[in-house]
Amino acid sequence: MIEKDGKLYLIPTRLGDNAPLEVLPISIKKIIESLDEYIVENEKTARRFIKRICPGKSQASLRLHVLNKYTDASQLPLFLKGCEQGEAIGLLSEAGCPGIADPGADVVKIAHENDIRVIPLVGPSSILLALMSSGMNGQQFTFNGYLPIEKSERKKELKLLEKISYERNQSQIFIETPYRNNSMLSDICDILGKHTSLCIASDITLPTEYIKTKTIAQWRHVSGDLHKRPTIFIIQKG
Repeated sequence: MIEKDGKLYLIPTRLGDNAPLEVLPISIKKIIESLDEYIVENEKTARRFIKRICPGKSQASLRLHVLNKYTDASQLPLFLKGCEQGEAIGLLSEAGCPGIADPGADVVKIAHENDIRVIPLVGPSSILLALMSSGMNGQQFTFNGYLPIEKSERKKELKLLEKISYERNQSQIFIETPYRNNSMLSDICDILGKHTSLCIASDITLPTEYIKTKTIAQWRHVSGDLHKRPTIFIIQKG
């Protein structure tokens, strides 16, 4: 049993609908068994995950605080009241690791400001797994999040990232809303130089996992469908 003494546990989750303990260490199961209070992005999926990993845990005992783009920032310190009173709380990501391309970073910042101990737990990060398997520079890299939606702005950003990648010998990592992945790939192939390398990493850790690194010239002759598949894009100009 984990002693509850004012800790904030950062709890990673699966990247897709596979068995939790295929990709998560048993230590996460032990932590979830011990906690009743969580900060989550979506209550329904959080309850489903907790039930999947700890079937015997009482759902009625769970106290969940929802943190998403609609949450009033003034409410965030209240989510950590339990920690200030000596309790342990879990910050549960919707997919992957809390605080990485995830709104949980705001809660972690408040925890540090209030001297609450923050404990990150081991779990899958699609960003790092993609970089590990890309064959690109893992010593120098930048995660850029989402690129602009507007086509002309996106074009400028892609050319800028390609330029930075060459000048600094940096891998440039970014993501897109899954239903716009095919459009993103089309823009990348149209805009970037033919010798620039591109890694596409989709459905990481799932049975449908797809990870390939090729030059832009080679990608222009590859057919495939990334629609609605969680995907990481990495470029590097050598």
